Amino acid sequence: MKKLFYSAFMVLFALLSINAQTKWTIDNAHSKVQFTVTHLIISEVTGQFKSFDGNIESSKDDFSDAKIDFSADIASINTDNEKRDTHLKSDDFFNAEKFPKMTFKGKSLKKIDEKNYKLVGDFTIRDVTKEVTLDVVYNGTVQAWGQTKAGFKIKGEINRFDYNLKWNALMEAGGAVVGKTVYITVDLELQKSK
Repeated sequence: MKKLFYSAFMVLFALLSINAQTKWTIDNAHSKVQFTVTHLIISEVTGQFKSFDGNIESSKDDFSDAKIDFSADIASINTDNEKRDTHLKSDDFFNAEKFPKMTFKGKSLKKIDEKNYKLVGDFTIRDVTKEVTLDVVYNGTVQAWGQTKAGFKIKGEINRFDYNLKWNALMEAGGAVVGKTVYITVDLELQKSK
């Protein structure tokens, strides 16, 4: 009976070990969340969110089963122009006071080849949630200074009007002052939790 109990315990332990989730945290000092949008049709404005956080869990080394939760603080938006940043935080755009965070919750991460993935998830800005698909490049995992690090580049685009980022001044010559398509680029360095 003792042997049977021990065998059952070992099988259960092995199964739990196989399915054990590895937790990863974002190394904010080596990560960046940026966006780009056209201005006056002829140029681009690039900005970033300086404060962001996320939880990533995966039981596979290639992250193909990763569970992803991410958020950025709207008040941390920075386009190198204080007046523009204040406008972006207003109700014309993000309304940082009422909706202080933008969030992403991953639903699937499909491996295309060794480095490329498609990430599908629910993206929420203000009180609007829509499913988006993002392109992910997995740059690999390394050991550095006694830590395990993994690097990714994530790209995608959204229509800002879908999320009630509604300000839409028009130029005299025609066309919008601010484009409707927002291009998102995230450089992400993860650190394996101990």
